[in-house]
Amino acid sequence: MQNIVPMSRNFLELRHGQHLALTPALQQSIRLLQLSTLDLEAEVATALAENPLLEQEGEGQESAGLSAQLSRSGDSATEVRQEYDMEGSQDRAQEPASATHDYEPQAERERMEFSSEARGSRDDEYTERPESARESNLREYLLEQLGTTRLSRRDAALVELLIEELNEDGFLASSLEEIVSWMDPALDLEVGDFSAALKMLQSFDPAGVGARNLGECLDLQLQFADADRFPEIVDASVLKIARTMCQQHLAVLATGNMTRLREALHCEADVLRRAHALVLRLNPRPGSNWNKPAADFAVPDVIVKKTKQGWAASLNEAVVPRLRVNAMYAQALGSARSGANAAMHGQLQEARWMIRNVAQRFDTILRVSQAIVAHQQLFFTKGWEAVRPLTLKDIAAELGMHESTISRATTQKFMLTPFGTLELKRFFSTGLITEGKESTSATAVQTRIQNLIQAEDRKKPLSDSQLVTLLDQDGITIARRTVAKYRELLRIPTAPLRKSQAGVG
Repeated sequence: MQNIVPMSRNFLELRHGQHLALTPALQQSIRLLQLSTLDLEAEVATALAENPLLEQEGEGQESAGLSAQLSRSGDSATEVRQEYDMEGSQDRAQEPASATHDYEPQAERERMEFSSEARGSRDDEYTERPESARESNLREYLLEQLGTTRLSRRDAALVELLIEELNEDGFLASSLEEIVSWMDPALDLEVGDFSAALKMLQSFDPAGVGARNLGECLDLQLQFADADRFPEIVDASVLKIARTMCQQHLAVLATGNMTRLREALHCEADVLRRAHALVLRLNPRPGSNWNKPAADFAVPDVIVKKTKQGWAASLNEAVVPRLRVNAMYAQALGSARSGANAAMHGQLQEARWMIRNVAQRFDTILRVSQAIVAHQQLFFTKGWEAVRPLTLKDIAAELGMHESTISRATTQKFMLTPFGTLELKRFFSTGLITEGKESTSATAVQTRIQNLIQAEDRKKPLSDSQLVTLLDQDGITIARRTVAKYRELLRIPTAPLRKSQAGVG
């Protein structure tokens, strides 16, 4: 019996449909809107170098680099602050929005928000690194010290290998057993060999380097502590309690329960208080001073100044590229219909796209900034406590744009205000319903919580429940768990821990 194989039939089918096509010009428009001011300058510089038909207006007459722009931006910041100090109350600004084409919607990319505050730490409280290490990183500084030792070539190589395994905070990133497993068996290395090398490394400066955990790091600093800087170590009982605290009771110390800690250490209250104060002065990240990232700075795209009608936003002209098509080249090319010089005509089109898209980028940023300033007039007078609830959707609906466009126009774009240079995204905050049915922003509530804690009695810090009561008196009725969440977002410890950090037993 033969198998009959059905034969497929080829046919044509016409279907009607719509889809979004991203032209090269539109793709460039979206990409330029996403770029920060510094990235845009690099993009424009690349285009100027590659396209002979694109040139900068006034080239050779004034510097277009950010070095000059930063200087002029700094002068603008001074002017804004002077105006803020001189002026009194303001009315709501009514700035007309100029018409422009919106960018096509596209899926938003998640970006890490710029926040200089997130890098805040207590590193500045510690002793500065030696002058000889200021131009080197931690690895180079440790290798310099290794070069002054009289170790054999083999032992020095083991110490150098451990130095390579340190993380940016100066901790040993891998266990000794794991490091041994990486070695060639023919070398016949054991954990004891690396233990001796680690002991040598831990004797180097800064104290605490090479530690495998926080307790060991703090204990090493106490072991090599300088009496001139830490006079408490002269008292042997205080030093002993402090080292025992670091070696065995860090978990209890983290809770801030000083009564329980005193029972575990079996010591007098005064000795515990002094030992606790000593531990708080130690550096939990000994390598951080050698690995500080380059200072972040932001060039404002928009400057906010006070006018007779209120606060108004305007572009920072110092960062707006002045581009134009080279008239001589464009005239020499003639008409594109002739088919000659097709490559040059392509570059001419690219130059026009760049000019138009750069202008559209700044126009969109200005329109969005003007809308934000109109909504947040009170902020420029009273600060963060007066920030109103505002979302991307609100601005998008007002300007007739897509939310993704507003997101791109506010990410890594900065506004110069009387309170510093701020990212536009910081002006967006969800709303909370208060007792009087009026909406207040989450940012304003967080600022209020921070101010209440800063003004508290350090001997009797405010609990989350007490903060709820104080906020309720201001007409802000929120749950205790919400207060706790905002406090944690602000990186503020609990009341017992704040009390212990204040040195109160």
